[in-house]
Amino acid sequence: MKKIVVVTAFLSFLYSQAFSQGDFRFGFQFSPTITWLNATDDNRINGNGVAFGGPKLGMVGEKYFRENYAITFGLGFAFNQGGKLKHDFGGDLWQNSSLSNSIYHELPDGVNLRYSLQYVEIPFGLKMKTQEFGYIRYYAELPIFTLGILTQAQGAVDGTDMDTDKENIRDDVNLFAFSWGIGAGIEYSIGPNSALVGGIYYQNSVTDITKDGLRRGPDSDPMDTPSISEDAKTVLQGLTIRIGVMF
Repeated sequence: MKKIVVVTAFLSFLYSQAFSQGDFRFGFQFSPTITWLNATDDNRINGNGVAFGGPKLGMVGEKYFRENYAITFGLGFAFNQGGKLKHDFGGDLWQNSSLSNSIYHELPDGVNLRYSLQYVEIPFGLKMKTQEFGYIRYYAELPIFTLGILTQAQGAVDGTDMDTDKENIRDDVNLFAFSWGIGAGIEYSIGPNSALVGGIYYQNSVTDITKDGLRRGPDSDPMDTPSISEDAKTVLQGLTIRIGVMF
């Protein structure tokens, strides 16, 4: 947490400096994603599938404080983010949500829970790029910090005789997700002040994505009421293919 505070303060300083001088560019992105979930501190919960996200859509901006150095920022939507988690022990894993059937509060051992999440994202970071070679510039963007605000959360149960789809699980997903990332790519000039952008980005959350459910213990009878808090940190990771245009 201290590292997050220090880096955020540093980028805030760069941001304030950038807007006092230099050039501004803006653009739009349409960027397909692949995401997955992992429980970082509980080996009884494991990632078991990816989500092919409906693209990230939004505006991106760059404020240059030197010729090839810029503060980046933006505002956009990230659709169908998530993946699948396999739980060795079942129970009331979405205990805070009003599910379509009460049986989903008593899930069996070995159940797979699939998440489909939607966020409004506010990213900011630092971009460095090369001089132009012909019509092409290469760039790296790091670090990138993103605040995600949850707007929708749907879940599904897979791999049991009580499979379901599109349960509203918003009450079992945390409202805010803070993540870090890196990216790199190329810009292809199509005019004096415009360019097509292509790149690849990696993103990893540092905050817990899901709220804790209740599970049964390893020696519990399947009919026992779940009583053990999962107390696990779930992180969201992903790869994005950045496709965009800058002006």
